[in-house]
Amino acid sequence: MGFSIIVHGGAGKIEAASAPSRIAGCRAAAETGYAVLERNGSALDAVQAAVVALENNPLFNAGTGSTLNREGKVENDAAIMDGATLRAGAVAAVSGVRNPVKLARKIMEAGPHILLAGEGAHGFAREHDVELCDPAELVVAAQRAHWEKEHGTVGAAALDAHGHLAAATSTGGVFDKLPGRVGDTPLLGCGTYANEYAAVSCTGLGEDIMRVTLARHAAYLVEQGAEASSAAREAIAYCSGKTRGEAGLILVDRDGGLGFARNSVNMPVCAMADDARVVLEI
Repeated sequence: MGFSIIVHGGAGKIEAASAPSRIAGCRAAAETGYAVLERNGSALDAVQAAVVALENNPLFNAGTGSTLNREGKVENDAAIMDGATLRAGAVAAVSGVRNPVKLARKIMEAGPHILLAGEGAHGFAREHDVELCDPAELVVAAQRAHWEKEHGTVGAAALDAHGHLAAATSTGGVFDKLPGRVGDTPLLGCGTYANEYAAVSCTGLGEDIMRVTLARHAAYLVEQGAEASSAAREAIAYCSGKTRGEAGLILVDRDGGLGFARNSVNMPVCAMADDARVVLEI
């Protein structure tokens, strides 16, 4: 059985000067997840490793480097989902957690809940030894000094050598959001979804992504026989037709097929497959 992984660094306009660094960051994250798959690791471990790499990169709007809410604070959302079992974990509006995707994984493993938010999520992190930090450590100088918008969300989708699919997504949300605002990222079927047919991670304007349950819609298209690339394009076209929101998504199907699409100006993507170590970057 082959294996593959695809990652994205968020939909939105990217300044030309930062584009090479963002593409390099996506490639490094894809290589991190790919290394897990090469060692016969699980798709779940691979997508988590890739998203952690993006969360730790201050160029991206997730973990360190997250955008600021209206009060000048970071609140993160994240989700992870195992396509083989439909187990999932998610966190919303949490502060002071260095890698929100790790907390989402802990929630998934601990059960019985899927989504924890705010102080409840933070308390769960303390109880389960998830690394905490001073919330100020997640704010990079550019975000604090300029209080400017950094587009996007980060995510990964993977198929492992055992034929299992998984997806993970993490974000700091939209700039100047109200405290407590939760976007599509931690909502299963909206920003993140995986089953036995496909694994999907979305990025863009969360409110519109939620309105069309974009991730589940893309997976459904694969279930109905669409190839990965076609399913991605059709899902974004559907979102564009129903809303005016900016969106993008990445997708892996159960045969290792890779797809991605966007209606935004940019969305850095890197994909790697075992057959040819293919790299796609935009």
